[in-house]
Formats: sequence, C-alpha cells, structure tokens
Amino acid sequence: MTDRPDYPGGGSPKATPSPKAPPRTDGLPKTEPLTPSQLRQNAAAKRMLRRLVQGENPPTAPMSIVDRLTGSPYANPMIQVGGVDTSARKTLDFALHLAETMFRYGAGALEVETSIIAVTAALGLKNIEVDITNQSVGINYAPKDQTPIALLRVVRSWTNNYAGLAKVHQLVTDIVSGGVGRDEAIRRLDEAITSPKPFPRWMVTAAFGVFAAAFVAVLGGGPVSSAIAFAVNIGVSLLARQLGRWRVPDFFTTASCSFAVTLLALLLWQFGLTTSPAIVVVGGILLLLPTGRLVSSVQDAINGFPVTAAGRFLSTLLTFGALVAGIAVAFVVGQLTSMQAIDVTQTFPPAYDLWVLVILVAVAVMAIGVTEQTTWQLLLPTAAVGVAGYLVLLGGGLLGIGDRFSPALAAVVIGLLARVVALRMGAPQLVVAVPAALILLPGLTIFRSMYVLTIEEAEILLGAGGMLNAGAIVLGTAGGIVLGDTLARPLTRSLASNERRRARRR
Repeated sequence: MTDRPDYPGGGSPKATPSPKAPPRTDGLPKTEPLTPSQLRQNAAAKRMLRRLVQGENPPTAPMSIVDRLTGSPYANPMIQVGGVDTSARKTLDFALHLAETMFRYGAGALEVETSIIAVTAALGLKNIEVDITNQSVGINYAPKDQTPIALLRVVRSWTNNYAGLAKVHQLVTDIVSGGVGRDEAIRRLDEAITSPKPFPRWMVTAAFGVFAAAFVAVLGGGPVSSAIAFAVNIGVSLLARQLGRWRVPDFFTTASCSFAVTLLALLLWQFGLTTSPAIVVVGGILLLLPTGRLVSSVQDAINGFPVTAAGRFLSTLLTFGALVAGIAVAFVVGQLTSMQAIDVTQTFPPAYDLWVLVILVAVAVMAIGVTEQTTWQLLLPTAAVGVAGYLVLLGGGLLGIGDRFSPALAAVVIGLLARVVALRMGAPQLVVAVPAALILLPGLTIFRSMYVLTIEEAEILLGAGGMLNAGAIVLGTAGGIVLGDTLARPLTRSLASNERRRARRR
C-alpha cells in the first residue's frame, strides 16, 4: 500500500478543470455566425468611422494652393523640381506683371488668381499666397527658414484688347505645360503688351456704326433707321475718343454720349427724319453698357471674390447711372424746347425674314468683336456662338417662358459654347462670351423705363418697375454666362489637355 498525501477536509482529491476547457455557456443566448454581406457592412462601417475620426491629413493642415487650379484650364501644371528658385523675386515680379496685364484687358479675378498660381508653381515656387481685390494684386512668398517677400501691384487703367488677353492666356498655358522658361515668358509677355492691336482705330470706329445699324435692323427698324443709327454711333464714338483725350472721367463721358444719342434721336423725330427714335437710341447706347465688367463682377461674386465683385458692381452701377442721367437730361431739354413727345409704347414687328435676321446678328457680333479688339480667327466662331444664343432666345419666346427667363437661358447656352470654342482656339471664355451675349441686353426696356421716369411723372411706378425688370434681365444674362461656363468645365478637360500637348510639341 502506498502512502497518499493528506488533503484538507479529508477524502480523495477533487478533480480540477483543465485550463484549456471552454466555460459552460448553457445559460447564454446563442448567436448565429455573420453572413458575408454583414462582414462587408461591418468593414465598411469601420472604414467610415476611421475616416471620420482620423483623416489622411491633419484636420488643421492647409489645402494645397495648387488644388485651387481644379476646374481651370491650368489644372495639374508641370512643376519644376530643381529646388527653390534662387531668384524668386524675378519670378514674383513677372507674375505680378502678368496679373496686372490680365486685369487691364478685362479678365476676372478667378482667372487672374489661377494664372498666378499656375505660373509660380510651374516656375518652381512654393509657399505662395495670392490676394486679389478690385484694383490690386498681392503675392506673399514665405519659404521655410527664409526671409518672406510680399509684393503688391495696383491696376489703374483698362483697355479693350481681347487679342492681348488671348495671347496672355496662351502664354500661361505654355508655361504650365513646361515648354517655356521664365526669361522666354518675360519676353513673350512684353511682346504681347507692346504689339499693336489687331484692328486700326478707323476700323473700330466703323464697327461701332455697323453694329448699331445691324442691331437696329434686328429690333425692327428699316433701312433708314439703320443708316441713322450708323451715322449717330460713329459720331458718338468720335465724341467719346475726344473726351478721353481731354481726360474726362468715364462717368461724364458715358453721360455725354447717351445725352448726344438721345438728343439727336429727338431732333430727327422732331423734323420727321425717322419714325422710330427709340430704336435709334437703343442702338446708340447698347455699346455703352458695361457688359464685360458686369459679367466679370457676377463671376467674381459667384467664385468667392466679394471685395472685387463689390468694386466692379459699383463701377457698373455708376456706368448705368451715367447712361440714365444722359438720357434724362436729353428728355428734359427736349421737353423745355417743346419737342414732340415720343410714343414709347410703340412696338416694332420684324422688318426682315428670319434668315436675314440671323445674318444681321452675326454681323453685329463680329462688329462687337472688332470694337473689343479680338483676333481675326475668333470673329466667325464668336458670331456662330452669338447666332446660337439668338436662336435660343427666339425659341424661348415661342415657348412662352417669359422675357426674363429667355435671355438667361440663351446666356447659359452662350456661356457653355463660348468656353468650348475659346479653349479650342486658345483663348479665355470671356473673349467669346461677352461679344456674343451683347444682343441679349434689354436696351429698349431701359430706354422706355427712363422715359417714363423722367417725363411721365404720373407713371413713375411703372418706370421703376421697368428698370427693375431690365436689371433682372441684365443680371440673369450675366449669371447665365457664368453658369454656362461652369457647366462646360467637365466637357473641356480634354480640350485643356490637348492644348498642353500641342504646346509640348512646339
């Protein structure tokens, strides 16, 4: 017999469970195994939670400024990787000179900003911040562990030079593609600024008259009214040029021109030389409307440049105020001299067939392109875009969608087609859109409303309502151009890339 150890409490030793034995779960509810779809849902939920709690970048990291180029013709620029430029000041001076030139030629704030970002990135500069206001462009360059550089340029003059704006746009495209260095870019920019405009001064003056004659015919005027509008607009163009030589402010120049147009129309009406003075006035004041500035201001407001938009809106309102003041003074002079009153309720049925009107619209748009100093190559494409917008305007009228919505719809079509055509021709969208959309503006409504406000005091509310209606049409047209440009961006990505490939081959 062998001895056994004694255990407390006596008896035989108790059996101890194995440490690997699972616990009893008879009292717990049983769960079914997860299906493959549930496993995928759980994995997706975990990824979403991880993305919400911790993103790929720190939550306070600044957005890369090159991301601002998304949607522009300069997206994904060819960036130099040779290190920080030792002569960064020269690059910044070039970028500021480029921005000043674009502003002088009528570009919008977003286009100027994206051009600066694309050019500085392509020329090897990082840590760039751009600040644009109504008349100034500021660049802050703050490289790490180096002395920062802050530069400011103020734009004090404007000119009509869409051909120059197209050259600058092409220069930026070539820089972004990596085919142009800084020294060559400086030379090309100076060449674009100093090169003569495409059309001589006498041709621009004649284009003012051609546009007025064609537009009066589109509104319903006969050959006599078109001839009168041609002569009146040439006189107004010469008057504006002379006042510009005398350094008269733009406000008084515009007011003087609208006064001269209205007074001449009243005199012709008084002596029985015209049966439609209202159309003569409309043809005379339409080119005085700040269409390009208005489109740029709406574009700046939509694209997030409120200060620049506010400044341009104020300048636009002053121009409209000058037009209204000139027309009002002419009416008062006519009333004091006992001139015959004008019947502003007179309607004008079409004087020509539709195919003739289409040709007249094309001629009017090309004449506007000449006055804006666009290139020869863009005249016919711009006319085609204007004709397409005019047909949409007529179609909207036939469908009965209203006098306010029809111009806005036509402007959307013009803005969309203008971006496609402009990028294909190597130019910014504004160069094509503004001349093509000028025929949509309600010059006749502005004239009638101003007449009621000035002469018929009993109908002042009717005149104010007409001015508000005209303002709604003008803003709808400008907003439609910007909307069309936005809608065309997904359609023009391949055009921008093709443009860069062509630049690389050169």
